Amino acid sequence: MTSTPGGGDAQPPYRRKLIEVDLPLAAINREAAREKSLRHGHPSTLHLWWARRPLAACRAVVFASMVDDPSSLPDEFPTAEAQHEERTRLHGIIEKLVVWENGNDETLLAQARWEIARSVARSRGEAPPPREDAPAVLGWLAARAPAVYDPFCGGGSIPLEAQRLGLRAVGTDLNPVAVLITKALIELPPKFANLPPANPDADRMGMTAGKGRNARRVAWRGATGLADDIRWYGRWMRERARERIGHLYPPARLADGGEATVIAWLWARTVPCPNPACGVAMPLMTTFQLSKKENNRYWTQPVIDREAKTISFEVTNSADDVPDDGTVDGKGVVCLACGTGAPLAYVREQSRAEHIGEQMTGIVVEGDRKRQYLAVTEEHTKAASLAQAYWRPEQKMPSTAHKVSGRGYGISHWHQLFTERQLCALTTFVDLLGGVRSMILEDHGADAAYADAVATYLAL
Repeated sequence: MTSTPGGGDAQPPYRRKLIEVDLPLAAINREAAREKSLRHGHPSTLHLWWARRPLAACRAVVFASMVDDPSSLPDEFPTAEAQHEERTRLHGIIEKLVVWENGNDETLLAQARWEIARSVARSRGEAPPPREDAPAVLGWLAARAPAVYDPFCGGGSIPLEAQRLGLRAVGTDLNPVAVLITKALIELPPKFANLPPANPDADRMGMTAGKGRNARRVAWRGATGLADDIRWYGRWMRERARERIGHLYPPARLADGGEATVIAWLWARTVPCPNPACGVAMPLMTTFQLSKKENNRYWTQPVIDREAKTISFEVTNSADDVPDDGTVDGKGVVCLACGTGAPLAYVREQSRAEHIGEQMTGIVVEGDRKRQYLAVTEEHTKAASLAQAYWRPEQKMPSTAHKVSGRGYGISHWHQLFTERQLCALTTFVDLLGGVRSMILEDHGADAAYADAVATYLAL
């Protein structure tokens, strides 16, 4: 700031930021789209959150919002050609920043942080730390750069990328799950940086990097120790869970006699047909299509046995003999066996009378680079029926929970959203989570805050 004759302080001239003038949108969009296919190391694998902003886009936007556009620096870039050349150079940094593999490239991040520091220093009438002194640049940004505020942070993409670029970040949200995800992304890792893991199999002196002849011992850096504990205790939880409830989750049998890991069991809710002469359990399904992918289309085909008054399902990769529409929409439900229709009010009435049921309609398994869809077998139906949860949340849903899946069917209590087997699995993992925390505290002498952090990641 400069002092004016009247005694006040004159504000420095506003400088347009790069985001206000031009961005390399093609590169940003390409990398943002690519993120959807990432299955290792991405926050979406920690916990799914709706409308998550792509990290590549957030990183680019934060950087471009902090860096001056050369058109606002006529003293440094007096001609249109000089401004274009400088803008192209800044675009080059962004194009490298948004590439997923460069997210932890400290050389590149140091360059980006210095560009931000230089722009902030201009606005303050100061000089930034030397470009080559990365720690000093980080410290300078923490002390002098404006903080990034995200009042509806959701899954934490913007605070995470602001932090990656050396800026202070503050995120808030009304949803406690969103807050927990953001804490896990940006608040917990720095607290336990450069610490060795607590699990009994870890070498507290360092970790192994590389393989074979290239293997070497390196110190626990950043969040590597915390990550090692999450993997170790996660495996412990998985194995204990398998011992307790593994019999409820059999593998799928393939036509060639082999086995495949089940990804999901597909279910439909059912209500009795209102036609007294029919009385079958009507499945409530909006569609019979399982997969819409061009080279992997599958449908679940209803098989009606009017004598036994049952509806079962086969799986086919042909739409022949598969109904074009599902059995339920926003107006009502129709019976596949007799064609009788009923309004949704009837479905809600049956739900309140506890006549709503559930039926397995298909099985999804891991295939060779694509999912496979299998018909339900007696083995899998029986395994699911064996589950008995010893606890269930008995609380009623609030009257405002209109958007919760199943609420339109008259569901009123939280536990009704889950099958008995899902409740059994959830309560099993909750029990094991308490065991993990006790193990870390009692067996390995870690402090309570660290035990809570590991438990938080495993809970997510």
